[in-house]
Amino acid sequence: MAGSKQTVAVLGASPKPERYSNKAIKLLLEHGHEVIPVHPAIPEIEGLPVVASLADIDKHVDTLTVYVSAALSTPLADAIIALNPARVIFNPGTENPSLKSALNDQGIPSEEACTLVLLNTGQF
Repeated sequence: MAGSKQTVAVLGASPKPERYSNKAIKLLLEHGHEVIPVHPAIPEIEGLPVVASLADIDKHVDTLTVYVSAALSTPLADAIIALNPARVIFNPGTENPSLKSALNDQGIPSEEACTLVLLNTGQF
């Protein structure tokens, strides 16, 4: 997928500039990707409308990039599988072996990587 424009959902999006999820949103936009921030309580991040849940996304997602802990992502397993993204990226600190296994069982590829590094090195 490297180099092609994607629809990317950012799970755990934050309006705080120091947060890695916010840095990822900015960098994804710079690279020309369509970004869908996901946060249950914030209406807008970086000028983008925020969806409260994965179930609110009504289009195909090429990449779901995860910025929440395993404790928060595990209960979202069914919603992530229902979203059926082309791939899931577990950013550092969000590793979740049980969710990774569930995704694998459903044929959804995932990787443990840093979205920022992938973007900055042309591997996204």
